[in-house]
Amino acid sequence: MPWDAAASVSGKRASPAQAMGAQQRASARRSAAMVDSRPASAIAAQGGPEPNPTWYSRPVITVHHLELSRSHRVLWLLEELALPYTMVRYARDPKTMLAPPTLSAVHPLGKAPVVIDGDRTIAESAVILEELAERHGNGRLLPERDHPDFARCRYFMHYAEGSLMPPLLVKLLCARVKDAPLPFFVKPIARKIADGVGELFVEPNLRRHAAFLETELTDRTWFCGDELTIADIQLSYPIEALVSRVPEHAGPRLRALMQRMRARPAYQRALAKGGPVIPE
Repeated sequence: MPWDAAASVSGKRASPAQAMGAQQRASARRSAAMVDSRPASAIAAQGGPEPNPTWYSRPVITVHHLELSRSHRVLWLLEELALPYTMVRYARDPKTMLAPPTLSAVHPLGKAPVVIDGDRTIAESAVILEELAERHGNGRLLPERDHPDFARCRYFMHYAEGSLMPPLLVKLLCARVKDAPLPFFVKPIARKIADGVGELFVEPNLRRHAAFLETELTDRTWFCGDELTIADIQLSYPIEALVSRVPEHAGPRLRALMQRMRARPAYQRALAKGGPVIPE
């Protein structure tokens, strides 16, 4: 049966990933103990969050995680919420840096992250973060709907991929074009085109976005105030990319925010389990 986005969220129809079989689901539940089965006191003693008290009444969440990708954000959220999960890790092709074909068995687009939460299969990072926070957050990391920061949180959830990521992606593609093994008579033309796109489109946009983000952090610890929200988690990937690829555009507030993110124990645990976020 073909994967269906609406049915996957509503739980009315099974997707291919949901039809993996009872044996695999049982194995996933058993492997939850591998994530963190220590007592709350032991976790707290080592700087971790207190486990969610309703852990054992919920099905285990499965994260299909692609290395060096946006799916780090999902791992970070799960660690912040102290939810049990099992991770299926996928390696990129070392030559093309594309996801492996096996991801197509989980979602037709062959992209990650994809999360299986009970009888639902959820794709797209922002949707996953919202669904997990609403369903399992118990009020954490998501402002109440009647709170002034709710609309701000929603804005940054969409801004991260809709506005900030496109120029970063174009910058990456231009860099790959310039470094591609092209015939000698083509390479100068390709370089000139890539340089032109960077000069006319990429760099002005990245400067504008960096300045905007710097201003939005004025008198704020996080993008929605004094508390971490899913908006900060969603923004973490493009901010990592911005600070890494165009450090000259990143202002002091943005750099300080990145350090606060990296210093969080949950972020570090996600990094240890899922691997680096941005290629070095």
